[in-house]
Amino acid sequence: MSRYRIQRYCGRNTAMTDDGFTIDRAPINLSVGSYVLYLNEEYKIKEVIDFYTVIGQSLTTGRLVSLMVKELRSVSADDSSRVNIDLTEVGDDDWKTAQHRYSVIQPLLKLPIYGRKDVEARADEVNVNTATIYRWLKMYIPYGHIMALVPRKRGRNKGSWQIEFAREKLLTTVIDDYYLTKQRPSIQATVVEVERTAKLSGITPPSASTVRKRIMALPEKDTLWKRGQKEKAKNKFTPAAGKFPNADYPLAVIQIDHTPLDIILVDDEYRLPIGRPWLTLAMDIHTRMIVGYYIAFDEPSETSVGMCMAHSMLPKEEWLATYDVHASWPVWGKPVTVHVDNGADFRSDNFKRSCGAYGINLEFRPVRAPRYGGHIERVLGTFVREIHRLPGTTFSSIKERDNYDSEKHATLTKSEFETWFVNLVCRVYHNRKHDSLGMSPLQMWERSVFGDASCPGIGMPPRFSDSQKLILDFMPTVYRTVQTFGVKFEGLLYYAESLRHKINAIDSQTNKKQKFIFRYDPRDISKLWFYDPELKQYFPVPYADQSLPKMSLWELKLVKTKLRDKGSESINKHQVLDALTDMRNVVDNAAKSTKRARKQLQKRKEHEKKSTPMMTVDNPVTENESSTLYDTSNTDSANIENPLGLLYDVDEYGDIC
Repeated sequence: MSRYRIQRYCGRNTAMTDDGFTIDRAPINLSVGSYVLYLNEEYKIKEVIDFYTVIGQSLTTGRLVSLMVKELRSVSADDSSRVNIDLTEVGDDDWKTAQHRYSVIQPLLKLPIYGRKDVEARADEVNVNTATIYRWLKMYIPYGHIMALVPRKRGRNKGSWQIEFAREKLLTTVIDDYYLTKQRPSIQATVVEVERTAKLSGITPPSASTVRKRIMALPEKDTLWKRGQKEKAKNKFTPAAGKFPNADYPLAVIQIDHTPLDIILVDDEYRLPIGRPWLTLAMDIHTRMIVGYYIAFDEPSETSVGMCMAHSMLPKEEWLATYDVHASWPVWGKPVTVHVDNGADFRSDNFKRSCGAYGINLEFRPVRAPRYGGHIERVLGTFVREIHRLPGTTFSSIKERDNYDSEKHATLTKSEFETWFVNLVCRVYHNRKHDSLGMSPLQMWERSVFGDASCPGIGMPPRFSDSQKLILDFMPTVYRTVQTFGVKFEGLLYYAESLRHKINAIDSQTNKKQKFIFRYDPRDISKLWFYDPELKQYFPVPYADQSLPKMSLWELKLVKTKLRDKGSESINKHQVLDALTDMRNVVDNAAKSTKRARKQLQKRKEHEKKSTPMMTVDNPVTENESSTLYDTSNTDSANIENPLGLLYDVDEYGDIC
């Protein structure tokens, strides 16, 4: 291959180059009437068929075309530079200002419909000018991201969209007095009205695309309300009541939790037992759909939480294809609230800030009140009971295990187990009737999104168009100056040509060497991701010494500990290389005889795979292995709905929350 490296991830193929990539946080709005790009041509969505197909009308030819949702892209907003920067580039004062602005408008955003009286009441309550609140709403709504509320530096940004005051006032007036009326004129008619009014005023009219994009940016709730469709607005945006507080519609509240799985897995090479994996699971409370997960041998950490969050928010077509699972998992989008326990991994500053940047409310359970995590713990219990049916299970207690030798019967690798687990989630759990819902989670999800005769749907959630940026937003961050030798991280040196123009750069405000943002994946520290604040792009920065092998952060820390135990005060790259080689040789040689060594070896392999929601591992199991794991050929008709031997009632005890 050339310098281009194709990465596969959910819903999109992106060519990654050494030249880096530009941030794009604008979500893809999939509601009827919104505009999208398909093969670089702009379409207006006329009808939503299902989770995978919409009907779009070409703005060029007027033809109606069936469009695949996963191939759609967002129409770039004119002021996208406001949000397309790294989260950590924002100073503490600006971040506090953005948070304050969001706290002011948040109660209005939660209302099904808000009018001028609501805005004025909120303005009086917080002592903020009404026009200011409208301005903040206008800034936030097109992106749904708190970065849109960060104060802008004075002066015109390069590429920003501005028109003279007279044209701005004319455009606003026509939209308010002509488009947002009960006569419901079309967008094209509004464009003509703008041109007519501008001609009468003797000024140059804004372009048709400018008019269209301004209208696109209007909140749909307000548009329906002001154009005389109040009942439709109420039906679409007023959620039905639910049992869990505020979990009244899909993605209103998701819960995340971890658990060690009651099964011994084997390594890929020797197929000998290595230990139990950890599962991080995310579930939507309203529909009981599993929205995302992450399985690893590492104990829960900031990385596992971030991977689970990203998997929850991204589409999953490629993920299913990778694990050869022939099922539907039509779940994506940004949750309103994430409900978690009080673990340190959930309370990390980076996770809090990442959630805040996406406008996600992070809610912690009350201390010593486990009942508040009942939904996620119950579904974890359901999955754990199913695992007790697999070879190599450890069961839940010594008494239950009795004389069963878990290690002797262990047969599944991590990849094989993950294939089984995805099948369990998508083909069984999602389709099994849930007592609390009166239907299956998948049916509840579809009903809540598309609606039916008795329940209006909320519409499909926007899809994220920049999956890699979403992943990086939840990765750990460090700040480093760029020296002549490059950048130092954990004692290792990194360099790339993208750093050259930042060597010994001076911060104009502090008159000291400027510190830049670098993000990293703890599972593979062979490269960092450098964020260029001027270009607003990320660039990969590999080891300065390319002879160093890939390694995880935990391996590097083991190497440092070993060298310090030998009395080495300073650590150089040759010592690291030699120590790492020795350690891996020990592990490789001991792999057949000791479980701990096999587990270390398998962890290293899993880290090297670096499977993420945006870049899945290639062929984790073969087609034959997958069919063996999920063979329904011998299933009789009586058990056709229960091919994995799932306990019949998914939630046999009902809700406890």
